[in-house]
Amino acid sequence: MIRTVMTVVFIIVCLVLIVVVLMQEGKDAGFGTFSGQVDSYVNKNRGRTREGQLERLTVILGILFFAIAIGLSLKYFQ
Repeated sequence: MIRTVMTVVFIIVCLVLIVVVLMQEGKDAGFGTFSGQVDSYVNKNRGRTREGQLERLTVILGILFFAIAIGLSLKYFQ
């Protein structure tokens, strides 16, 4: 029973992770002279932007993905 619930949660996490990754914008190559070195207002407040929130959600879902995958592979759930 618990294995079935964990498998369903795992599939939901996988699908949401795919959608969140596809929603993110691509990163520029950064060929500019000062790319990544200038602390601008946008860089300091990146966590409050939509892109920053998507990055944070991606990290959380990635951690959940690996934790559930490891949990499902343990003998306890079989």
